[in-house]
Amino acid sequence: MNPKFIIADEPIASLDVSMQAQIVNLFKKLKKEEKLTCLFIAHDLSMVRYISDRIGVMNKGKLVEVGKTEDIYNNPKEEYTKLLINSIPKIKKINRA
Repeated sequence: MNPKFIIADEPIASLDVSMQAQIVNLFKKLKKEEKLTCLFIAHDLSMVRYISDRIGVMNKGKLVEVGKTEDIYNNPKEEYTKLLINSIPKIKKINRA
């Protein structure tokens, strides 16, 4: 069928981590090789960052911020976006002296 646009609503939400990786890598491959555009709807912000060129942030059913992925993550404008980004678990470095 060769679609040019796919809407994927939580396509990896209930999959184990290895399956998630396979599906996300498939999306990335299709995006690159087939020039596919995908609306990837997800709550997993780390995965959203990995797969997306642009991000739209919704709050209570309204789009509150849109921009390039790194712009949103590095310099969010909306308070809600800041809260979401700050809620992402961070890996803590252990000092082994």
